Amino acid sequence: MEGVTVDGGSPVGLARWRNDFSRRFQYYLDKSTPHPVGRWLGSLAAATIYILRVYYVQGFYIVSYGLGIYVLNLLIGFLSPQVDPEMEGMDGASLPTKGSDEFKPFIRRLPEFKFWYSITKAFCISFVMTFFSVFDVPVFWPILLCYWVVLFVLTMKRQILHMIKYKYVPFSLGKQRYSGKRSTDKAGSSRD
Repeated sequence: MEGVTVDGGSPVGLARWRNDFSRRFQYYLDKSTPHPVGRWLGSLAAATIYILRVYYVQGFYIVSYGLGIYVLNLLIGFLSPQVDPEMEGMDGASLPTKGSDEFKPFIRRLPEFKFWYSITKAFCISFVMTFFSVFDVPVFWPILLCYWVVLFVLTMKRQILHMIKYKYVPFSLGKQRYSGKRSTDKAGSSRD
């Protein structure tokens, strides 16, 4: 039985610590699920810390560019339907395109929670990368910024055209409420 001992520095102790940490992390992650505003504010704080770090260090533009491309990729997944009508052979699992089609709710390819978790993780990893000089490649950052903006505009244009073509909106503002027919007879309500 090589490599397995009972003392604190053993592989068994490390595996136990990793398992405990993983359970505790998953517990807090599960507790954060019903609080989207708090989660996104925490992500905004992580993004702000990363941006301030890059601003004060005046470097790590390649890391920022890679982060921007990754976030753009996540955004496209968040805005795209799970079943893409262009990719699927229209085998019944498509978005409704006419008013007479059956209503099918919009299901994202990338759910909101995974979108949030991936973005937060990406900002944290990028922040850690700013402490290693090997990732600070000297580049002319305005070129990277212009290229990313052009890429963002072209990608969003394609996504918006896709949304218009297949008539779907990837956002909902909560539960829709119906008030019914409003009565126009005000005299009937004032009778005693």
